[in-house]
This record gives sequence, C-alpha cells and structure tokens, in this order.
Amino acid sequence: MSEYIAPSIEWVRKHVELYEGSGGTKGTTLRETGMPCIIVTHKGGKTGAVRKIPLMRVKVDDSYVLVGSMGGQPKNPVWVYNLRAHPDVQIRDETVVTDMRVREVSDPDERAKLWEASAAAFPPYNDYRAKTTRVIPVFIAEPKPD
Repeated sequence: MSEYIAPSIEWVRKHVELYEGSGGTKGTTLRETGMPCIIVTHKGGKTGAVRKIPLMRVKVDDSYVLVGSMGGQPKNPVWVYNLRAHPDVQIRDETVVTDMRVREVSDPDERAKLWEASAAAFPPYNDYRAKTTRVIPVFIAEPKPD
C-alpha cells in the first residue's frame, strides 16, 4: 500500500478527514455550497502516493463526472494530472466506496452532455468556465469491468 499524502489546503484536509473518518456519514456536502460531494481517492502522478480530494457529486447513470474547474483559476488542479497519469480511482459517495476507472472526455457531444449535467448539479461551473481562458478538463469515472 502506498503512502497517503493529505491535502495541503487545510479546509480540504479537514473535509476529507471528516468524510472518511465518519465512514461517509458526515461531511457529505461541500463547504458553504451545501451541495453533495464525493471523495476521489487516486494516485499522485509524480509521487505515486495515495491522494484524496472532495469534488462535487455529479452522477450520470452509474458513473460520476469529475470537473477540473478550480473555481475558474487559470491553471488546472493538480489532481487532473494525477488522473491523466493513473486512471484507476476509488469514489466514496457517502457510505459506498466503488473502484472506478476515469477517462478524460474529449468528444464534443459527450463533453457537452456531461457539462450540462455538471452545471445542473452545480450551476457555478458555468461562471467558472466564463472566468478562464483554459478548457476545463472533464473526466468520467466509470465502474471497472469485472
């Protein structure tokens, strides 16, 4: 088992600790938004260490949409590069933990559909997109085949 490196941002680290430490019964909404969130456990692209990040819960069928918005900042969040390097993840949605595989969505039609679902779940995504010149990465986390 790889070493776990906790998030460096204090509120993110505390959120992950609350969510994980409660077995998914507490911390299931993200900060002041009150919106449902998930915990994505993934492998660091450079370190290979276990990383965990809370993201907005955007569920489409049996998959999850992961949006690398970073609030519309000019650069991608680090987890985007981690997922590109290591696509196998675990998604904790409250008390349910599922092994999944992510893929970055580049097909324009699929991306538009997933963006629409994401913005319906969390409308500020549209504001974030308007704030930045970068193309915000969109991933889909799908159940791993048996």
